[in-house]
Amino acid sequence: MTPAARPLLACARSFLFVPADRPERYAKALASGADAVIIDLEDAVAPAARAAARAALGTAWPALAAADRTRLLVRINAEGTPWHADDVALVAALVRQGLAGVVLAKAERASTLAALAAACPGAALLPLVESAEGAAALDALAGAPQVLRLVLGHLDLQLDMGMACGPDQAELAPLRWALVLASRRAGLAAPVDGVTTATGDAAALAQDTARSRRWGFGAKLCIHPAQIATVHATLAPSAAECAWAERVVAAAVAAAGGVCVLDGRMVDTPVITLARQTLERQALGASRL
Repeated sequence: MTPAARPLLACARSFLFVPADRPERYAKALASGADAVIIDLEDAVAPAARAAARAALGTAWPALAAADRTRLLVRINAEGTPWHADDVALVAALVRQGLAGVVLAKAERASTLAALAAACPGAALLPLVESAEGAAALDALAGAPQVLRLVLGHLDLQLDMGMACGPDQAELAPLRWALVLASRRAGLAAPVDGVTTATGDAAALAQDTARSRRWGFGAKLCIHPAQIATVHATLAPSAAECAWAERVVAAAVAAAGGVCVLDGRMVDTPVITLARQTLERQALGASRL
């Protein structure tokens, strides 16, 4: 992985899936405005077509520009599946040619991630938490070598646990909190939230992404290019938040970094830090327009 790829993936807001067996879509996905693109060897490909999908990715790879490779990840099949070993062999070769990262489906054990890290030195690893075993091992997964961000796979998780979540997914609140906590404890970038399957429902997408932001997630998986603009806009701080942050920072400067009062409320170090983070998020979003 190039030196530029890790910070790019650490602050990416959108990860767009593209099926590996549709190489004609790779360029379109890269041009979609997504911060990062995940070429999928798992659920987006029928089981009978996964070997052919792997071959298609290997064939198409040489035509991908070096700059594009810094935004590309490959989702590989889980350990224990018939495709895992061959997937690992392919991504190990692609990492040597600039592949930025690997998403491990149904990640459950730190030892699996350690083996993947050894096969793909320097690659960013993003374990996908989508089973009871994975949810029970968050700290171990977050602390595994080369892990950059945790990713929530809430659809498979619900299936694994026999859950029937409502539209607001309130039942998953404890897991979302745990993902953010494990990420923070391990010093990882903010986790990536799961997909919104209603590709034509912008309101539902905005609600889902706003929930992600409230819980402390920094990005979202996307399954259609039309979702990207809404995800970016919803994760960005509002004009009112930016105006507040600018006033807080100005007040802090005037107070020489000490505690001060703004609009009748105390402004201390945590408030100042939050304001500066808000302005950093604003600057990051503006730099990618």
